[in-house]
Amino acid sequence: MREYHLIEPVYNKSSKILILGSFPSVKSREANFFYHHPQNRFWKILANIYNTELPETIIEKKEFLINQHIAVWDVIASCEIKGSSDSSITNVEVNDLKKIIDQSQITHIYTNGNLADRLYHRYFDEIIDLPVTKLPSSSPANASYSLTKLISFWKEIKSL
Repeated sequence: MREYHLIEPVYNKSSKILILGSFPSVKSREANFFYHHPQNRFWKILANIYNTELPETIIEKKEFLINQHIAVWDVIASCEIKGSSDSSITNVEVNDLKKIIDQSQITHIYTNGNLADRLYHRYFDEIIDLPVTKLPSSSPANASYSLTKLISFWKEIKSL
């Protein structure tokens, strides 16, 4: 079944880094916000890196991102997907990432996981000329990475 990405990107003109996922999970689509599955470690990783309290509400999460100059969106605008499984994704249409780049101060892009990275490079390498770093997925499906190990990789985002 074709699903559409209805979550608006979070960014403003002061955003300096862009974190890209692949496509929102079922829980995120239901909540209409990024990384909403309770087992996804995205918010725990960022709270640890920036030494802040874990943002709980969507409003707190948006404020956190804006205050840290972080933009968040996904590569995929629509696709066919079964549940939340990246491995089931087919017939991809991508978002217009250029709009965020043009309306902000993004200097570096980070991809959250393998699929986001692969799709970014397939569709945007020729269009967007910014450095891109692949980070290990914060998804609970990435069980081989503990929270501590994820934090050790993701702390790089704070250096910009």
